[in-house]
Amino acid sequence: MAEHTNNYPKLHNSTWPGVVGKGAPGAEPIIPLDTLLELTANAEVDGVKYDGVDLWLADPHISIESSHDDVKRVADHIATYGLKIGSFVAPIWAGAGGGSAMGSADERKRFVEQVKKACKIGQQMRALGIRPSGGVRIDSSCSVTDWEKDPVGNTRKIAETFREAGKVAEDHDEYLFAEGEICWGGMQSWRKNVTLLEEVGMPGVVGYQADMAHSMLFTLGYNSEGDRLLPKDYDWKDRSQLDAAYKKVADALRPWTYDFHVAQNDGTVFGSGDHEKTGRHVQATDPNGKLDVPKNAGYWLRDESGKLTRKMRHICWDGCMFPNAVMTRQQTWNDVLATMIKVRDAHGWRE
Repeated sequence: MAEHTNNYPKLHNSTWPGVVGKGAPGAEPIIPLDTLLELTANAEVDGVKYDGVDLWLADPHISIESSHDDVKRVADHIATYGLKIGSFVAPIWAGAGGGSAMGSADERKRFVEQVKKACKIGQQMRALGIRPSGGVRIDSSCSVTDWEKDPVGNTRKIAETFREAGKVAEDHDEYLFAEGEICWGGMQSWRKNVTLLEEVGMPGVVGYQADMAHSMLFTLGYNSEGDRLLPKDYDWKDRSQLDAAYKKVADALRPWTYDFHVAQNDGTVFGSGDHEKTGRHVQATDPNGKLDVPKNAGYWLRDESGKLTRKMRHICWDGCMFPNAVMTRQQTWNDVLATMIKVRDAHGWRE
């Protein structure tokens, strides 16, 4: 059995892959929260287990409308699995009760209200002692096509909405991070994310969530050809080019990064609903994965000189859109845990 001495950052699993892409007509059923908690709690590699979970604050897992008593029941229930709670995904999209961050006044108000509800839940869970770290995830909740109708004006509107949401977060001693994905308007490239966050102008309160897989796609210029870093005819066998391009992305966004997702990607994209294109997560052991996960994670967890930042008190696995047969197999989560342990062995510390 290998010895793993680091105990930070804490290792979390995500619960939203049991919801994303599930439950709609023709799709597979949503995976219950308890099933995901059980799989997470039962995973073990070399005596190491997951420390916690990051949560999806929407039905049927945990309602964003949860009362004080509801939140207490959920927290107590998750504690029975020996797990802590970390970051949240706030349901800021129109179909979930929110609205576009560059939409009408009413849409933007609903966006901020959803953030407020998430922050209240987070504040209560911190007071209960089950949530030692984590913030609230958001995005622009608008398409690239709509954003492109007025890039400057729409970025300004998104920034104003994020700023209002950031003020709400501050009032609850919370912080926000926008997950950079190529499908979100105003966030479809590494450079556009930096521009947006600089315009928001709330460092320490509103920042970036780096999902390794989604952030890698910025190097390929999907939905933002002008910000491409790798050539169109890029040969994936040339690791040096990918590493240099990916490090450039991380160097630009690392100062803004407050939450980190370990993930793997095969370099392909697909369309889904209103998404122009979005990244395709693959399993931790997929031979088509393009990332050297432990190495590339270091671009986010270490500074430009290679020194540990120790900013992330926990890191989370993110992997969506897998069949339920994969999601409900215990070995899947053992494989993910093994990958996360490698990341912590390489870039963690002990307290």
